[in-house]
Formats: sequence, C-alpha cells, structure tokens
Amino acid sequence: MPPHATPIVLVVDDDISVRKSLELLIDSAGWQTETFGSATEFLSRAPVPGPSCLVLDVGLPDINGLDLQQRVAAERATMPIIFISGRGDVPMTVRAMKAGAVEFLTKPLASDALLCAIQAAIEESRTALGREEAMRPLKEHYASLSRREREVMTLVISGLLNKQVGGELGISEITVKAHRGNVMRKMNADSLPDLVTMAARLELVTVPKGCNSTARLRASGLSRLERSYPSAATRGALAFSPGYVPTAPRTNSQIRRTHDEQHTE
Repeated sequence: MPPHATPIVLVVDDDISVRKSLELLIDSAGWQTETFGSATEFLSRAPVPGPSCLVLDVGLPDINGLDLQQRVAAERATMPIIFISGRGDVPMTVRAMKAGAVEFLTKPLASDALLCAIQAAIEESRTALGREEAMRPLKEHYASLSRREREVMTLVISGLLNKQVGGELGISEITVKAHRGNVMRKMNADSLPDLVTMAARLELVTVPKGCNSTARLRASGLSRLERSYPSAATRGALAFSPGYVPTAPRTNSQIRRTHDEQHTE
C-alpha cells in the first residue's frame, strides 16, 4: 500500500466508551478507525502496510502501554504512537517521549489536541513508509549477497586490503578479489566510498550525519585505507582495479632518512 493511501488510526483502550467516542471523532476527521480492547487483541492484527498511527492507553489490562511501545517500534516501525492516559505522570511521559512517542495526552482528551497529534503522526508514518520504500532496492541487493560475500564486504569497509581479508577468512587473495568484485556488482557500487555509504544506510556501520565522503571513511574505521590510498575518498575505485598495488604508508624513520639524504647531496 503506497504512502498516500487512506490512513488508518488504531485505538487501543480497555474502556469501551473511550473507544466508541474516539472512533466517532476520528471517523468524522476522514480517517479509517480500528479499535481494540487489549494489547493482545491489537497484536493479533496484521501490520498496516500503509500510513497509520496508534492511539494507545498506557494502563492496559494485559500489557503495559510503555512495554507495548517497544514491541511496536521493533515490529511496526512505520506506526507512530500517541499515548493517552487518565493518570499520567512526569516520569511516564518522559519515558514515552524518549522512546519516540508523538504525543502524550491526558484524559479527558481535548479533541483538537488529539486530531492535531494524529495528523502529525500520520505525516510521520508517510515519511517512514517513503524511506522504507527507498531502502527496499538496497536491502534486496544486500540480501542477494552470499554469506562469504557479506563477510568480505564487512572486512573491506573496515579498511582491510585484499591480502588482509584473505588472512582473516583463510582464503586466497585471488578469491577475495573475486568475492569483492561480486559485492561491487551486486550492490551496484561504483567505488569503495559508495559501498561504505550503502553500508551506513543499511546500518552495517555507524556514520555521523552530514559527513562528506572522506569523513565517512574515517568514521567507519577506514583510516588505514586512507593512509594506504592517498585521496581515498575520490580514488576508492582503485582498490577494486585488477592488478592495482597500493603504496605502503611511509614510516617516520623512512621520512627522516629521505630528508637527510636530500640535505647531504
């Protein structure tokens, strides 16, 4: 279901009068509504493929709303949560908001506040669905890699050279090159920095937001690669070129010896 499909608002509250009043209010605003009397009943419902949000009472009889929030975040990541409670306190509100809740409202609910929160949650859901859709091809490419290709990719983006990767995995350098070429082809990566960026998007490595290519390599633990390949951010593709032999980094003693020789001539 595309992000622009009619949104569904799911309401979980053990009070039937609250469920009915919220259903009338939400329906009047033009959204579809589904209501549940318990967390267990809600969890038996298949995940919503389109834009949605969850209006969730904290004090449920079977599973605490805050505990249910953790399950929703793990299993239904595109469904934002709006908490409602008749006895909310500051620690409870802080915990819910830190875990990603859109809003925490206390009963009796103000209709305008709830509808505004639902609108914000639906937009957040649409954004998450769009992001998920954009990630789908990349996830499919990664899923197409064999176990060995994934192992090689992990070591390559950590900055190891072909020989070092072979040593880690107990395979020959030629075999590493073959797997490496397959990784680049299957991932549709044009260069090593491009592959690192893909790995960051897949959360295989942690890269701070706003980093340029060189900073991405450093943040991903690839400083060794930069020392071996000058300007690695723009020449990462060389690492995959057949027959390319990187220049080993010069030690301090080598630099001093060269300096002394130049001054004695």
